[in-house]
Formats: sequence, C-alpha cells, structure tokens
Amino acid sequence: MSSEQNPAPDTAETAPATEPRPRRLTYAAALAALEGAALVGGGLWVVVRALTGDPDGRQQAVTLGITLVVLALLPLLAARGLLLRRGWSRGPAVITQLMALPVAYNLLQADSMAIPVGIALAVVAVAALVLLVNSETTRALGIKGPGRAE
Repeated sequence: MSSEQNPAPDTAETAPATEPRPRRLTYAAALAALEGAALVGGGLWVVVRALTGDPDGRQQAVTLGITLVVLALLPLLAARGLLLRRGWSRGPAVITQLMALPVAYNLLQADSMAIPVGIALAVVAVAALVLLVNSETTRALGIKGPGRAE
C-alpha cells in the first residue's frame, strides 16, 4: 500500500499546527510550566529540609515533598502538551489552575509571609484560566464546542 492510502497516525493531532501558535497559548503553557517548576522546587526544598533539619515528623515531611514533586507532573505535562498544541492538554491545565485557587485562598488567610505567595498564586491561576478558555487558544488546540462537531 502506498503512503497516500495510509495517513500518518498523528495527522489529526497536528492539523491545528499549520498556523503559528498564538501567544496566548504560549503564555498559558509558560504559566503552567512555572507552576510545575514551583511545585518541584517546593517539594525538593521540603525533602532537603526534612533530611537535614529536625522536623517534627521526618517521614511525613519526606512524603509531602515527594507528593509535591509527583503533583508537579500534571502542570508540566500540560505545559508540554500546550506547546505541542495537543487538545488533551487543556483539561489538566485547567484542573491545575482550579486546584491552585483554594491553595491561594488558604495562603491569603495566613498571618505571615505566605500572603504575597498567595497573591502571586491567585494572579497566576486566574491569568492562566483566562488564557486557557480564550477562543483563540481553543481554536489553536483544535477543540470544538458543543454542537460544533464535524
């Protein structure tokens, strides 16, 4: 059989990539990657502090650090998918932002240096949500709305 009869398996996923990637999509991917990097950094910091310091519960602190690093996979994979214009990547990116909003709220309720971190996290999460639900981003990812199937 010729190659004309057997289309490449990625043809459907790469179809939207014929146009240049919108800046909004790039910005959304950058914000998701930033959140993922922050989770990795925070997780590693907790693990190092648990192993070198004297925490109340060393095992609990190490578990928290490892959990943060594993949770970082969601926004990092979403950021990669957004950069590659994969339609599936918007879901994990939106979920990441929705999970970040309650965390930001709790940080804002603290009476400490956590308040500026909460403000920054809330701003990043809301900005990323706005970028992710934008119609230009949706078109670039090849996502069709309800009733718009071909």
